[in-house]
Amino acid sequence: MKKKLIVGAVAALFLLPFFPSNVQAAKGDQGVDWAVYQGAQGKFGYGSDKFSISQIGGYNAGGLYNQWTYSSQVASTIAQGKRAHTYIWYDTWGSMSIAKTTMDYFLPKIQTPKGSIVALDFEHGASSNKQANTDTILYGMRRIKQAGYTPMYYSYKPFTLQHVYYQQILAEFPNSLWMAAYPNYNITPKPVWSVFPSMEGVAIYQFTSTYAAGGLDGNIDLTGITDNGYNGAIKDDDGKVTVKPDTETPAIDQGQQANETPKNDIKAGFKVKVNFSASTWATGQAIPAFIKGNSYTVQEVSGSKVLLGGVMSWINNKDVEIVQTTSTAPSTANIHVVQSGETLSGIASKYGTTYQSLASLNGLGNPNYIYAGQQLKVNGTASATRSYTVRSGDNLSSIASKLGTTYQALAQKNGLSNPNLIYPGQNLAY
Repeated sequence: MKKKLIVGAVAALFLLPFFPSNVQAAKGDQGVDWAVYQGAQGKFGYGSDKFSISQIGGYNAGGLYNQWTYSSQVASTIAQGKRAHTYIWYDTWGSMSIAKTTMDYFLPKIQTPKGSIVALDFEHGASSNKQANTDTILYGMRRIKQAGYTPMYYSYKPFTLQHVYYQQILAEFPNSLWMAAYPNYNITPKPVWSVFPSMEGVAIYQFTSTYAAGGLDGNIDLTGITDNGYNGAIKDDDGKVTVKPDTETPAIDQGQQANETPKNDIKAGFKVKVNFSASTWATGQAIPAFIKGNSYTVQEVSGSKVLLGGVMSWINNKDVEIVQTTSTAPSTANIHVVQSGETLSGIASKYGTTYQSLASLNGLGNPNYIYAGQQLKVNGTASATRSYTVRSGDNLSSIASKLGTTYQALAQKNGLSNPNLIYPGQNLAY
């Protein structure tokens, strides 16, 4: 999600969240939300995290788009014994037509269980008509509820007060707000309650965008709402947790398969996560902190040791967790696993494209931040060297017509948040 810095000055008791008396198991649990930035398997901030909320895609200036990481992130969450939920990017501009198009497209594609959270991310794309914005949000939340999920509204307080009648949302959907407010951009492993957005109806508080080094959204469940869609969990004698979703989907089945696979059955090609509790490689050398929590493809297995691709280091299987046994991400022919010392420019040159195109394709806000073992989508980048130079008088629609494509496709491929803002001399990939 786009990050908004909201700084509070004075802590006061009345700013602290209200916890209901009928406490659910998940009240107080912390978790993360993911988009394409966190890769196919996602990344938790700490071993104690209990849930993830993954972006399925949404509607922006380029129209509808799918997030290629969604299904595999859901499967990875289930594989790790945590609760998976969903959110949709929701730039409706007050248009009921856009709202309907978005719901019609994404509701059948949800891979988290019935009853789980499906949140509408409305932090951008508001019209000047406050009631129209509110109506599209209510329409989407009603559709989510009718489809059998738990509707939530995500945003931050100043944007909401300016563009939405949030009291109307709470009148129909009590305790359905997921609100963001951050104290600063320092690493923040726990909420700073002095900047809590004091509003009624907040069920999840996103308290930082720097939950861990490198950037990650951290959230806390204030009411137990992240239990929705799950019938508890079981823990075996070794401490392994298995969640029990109320219903199953292909992504959930894949995650459960990985969760139930013994570590002695790890094979080359599996995806495994390095546990936060891991301390040393199989050689006895210390494992760097930036390796922990990340997922890697197993290159080779030798007894109880596995060789991790990307970092090319042996690790004992007791120090990893299986997150994928089957292919849920795009074909590996379309994936580049970052090697130690590689840069995005160097990777781009291997595929005949530019680092800007790779950054756009993978949703990288900072192209300088990649890490060993990270999976980068490179599908279609060989043709990204084809470009069109914008001429005076051009607009995106006329260019799209010349190239045999749509202006929405051009906008998405080139990362244009506003398709009306192009300029002569600009090079557009197609």
